[in-house]
Amino acid sequence: MNRNVLISGASVAGPALAYWLGRHGFRPTVVELAPALRRGGHAVDFRGATHLTVLERMGLLPELRRLRTGGSPMRFVDERGRTLLRLPAEFAGGEIEVLREDLARLLHEHSLPHTEYLFGDSITGLTETPTGVRVDFERAASRDFDLVIGADGLHSNVRRLVFGPEENHVSHLGYYAATWQLANDLGLGKGSVAYNAPGRLASVGADHRDPTRAGAFFVFASHRLAYDRHDPEQQKRLIEDAFSGLGWEVPRLLASLREAPDLYFDSISRADVDTWSRGRVCLVGDAACGATIGGMGTGTAVVAAYVLAGELARARGDHRAAFTRYENRLRKYAKGCQAGGGRTGKFLAPATATAIRLRNAALSRPLLLNTMLKLGERVSTVALPDYPADGRLGVTTGFGPDGLHQAEPGDLRALVEGNLADLA
Repeated sequence: MNRNVLISGASVAGPALAYWLGRHGFRPTVVELAPALRRGGHAVDFRGATHLTVLERMGLLPELRRLRTGGSPMRFVDERGRTLLRLPAEFAGGEIEVLREDLARLLHEHSLPHTEYLFGDSITGLTETPTGVRVDFERAASRDFDLVIGADGLHSNVRRLVFGPEENHVSHLGYYAATWQLANDLGLGKGSVAYNAPGRLASVGADHRDPTRAGAFFVFASHRLAYDRHDPEQQKRLIEDAFSGLGWEVPRLLASLREAPDLYFDSISRADVDTWSRGRVCLVGDAACGATIGGMGTGTAVVAAYVLAGELARARGDHRAAFTRYENRLRKYAKGCQAGGGRTGKFLAPATATAIRLRNAALSRPLLLNTMLKLGERVSTVALPDYPADGRLGVTTGFGPDGLHQAEPGDLRALVEGNLADLA
């Protein structure tokens, strides 16, 4: 019945999938390279009926509402600290914004009753057999599983082992992003303050829980860089070189970077995989269709985990049919969501001084900003089947002939961001 499932990755998609598989009577195992759940990380948000419906069916909504940050207002300033543009908290915070580590902890706790976790280990080999997949681990002994799911992010190890090199599936979108923690020596209150130079954004905001701490967020335009993803000192040098010579509080923030133990640094990229499954191996979340920032990847991962588990339960052992239905239901939806990732860097760090001024002028108009906020929830949506425990597909209204209901492309925020991005 293909009930013994290995999932690679314990961030969001992996534990969410493990939770739903456990609900349907599967035996999930999650392997994670980190020695424990990863701490820190930026805030993530959920918006629209599709995201909230899945969270409600998981029983997570009350706890997430208790933990929500309330969003983060953002103020753009010039070199002297004078305000050029203010954006309200709801502009980027969606309907529910929470810290990534809080979401990961909740998903882990909810999945624990039915899930085995292997922390501090990774997959080194996958060999498909007539009845399953032989999995080799870096530390644990080899084991046999019925199915293997790659939920291990944009730089997926499972995708590399089964589908080929990362460069065949991940496109660089022209920007890099970095975050790290520092002392709140600037006396920051709620929200963040940002400074732009052409092709660069330097921002800092108070910690949502500890007012004595703050988080820096830097974005800069660049062609694809060659660097070691596991060498934070090299990454710090790349950031310092990109922001060298800038004014405002940039020198102070760069000084804090030199001592930061928790740097996150990555390209703003997009994953495009021709097919999300191959044999008994399937991809979910960012591994299949991720976008580093601005592509609603967290919400898409939670939705994809729900649908993949439901289709596996519905298929009663026919993993090929389940994988096909899962991809057919979600590919168009996921592509629509990840499209925002291509605009994020250009919107946050426009390439020219003229583009920066145009963005600030456009978003300073109350009528336009208010209209964008009202229409901001009109994100791409997909009708969700109801997958009861007996595996029979429930009746859900709103389906088109392909089982999908796609929202019309009328999100004004996306249109405005896209037009501003084009100016950059």
